[in-house]
Amino acid sequence: MKIQITLKDPDGFYEAIREAAKKQVAEIPGLDQYEKDEIADHRHEEIAEYLKRWVQYGEYITIEFDLEEANATVKKQP
Repeated sequence: MKIQITLKDPDGFYEAIREAAKKQVAEIPGLDQYEKDEIADHRHEEIAEYLKRWVQYGEYITIEFDLEEANATVKKQP
């Protein structure tokens, strides 16, 4: 049997993407804080755009659980 569950977490996706972008930028030597913030903003946008395949409206994700095969799959958004 397969079941699908849709989860909504608007702040979770935003904050996780933001944290990942800032972490990447923090490792770049020789930048001042303004430059780091600008690059982090750009990377945040890029990551959010990429995740649109699975995350709808920046807050919805659907997971399909196959109870017979004992696995889970994140479904692509229409």
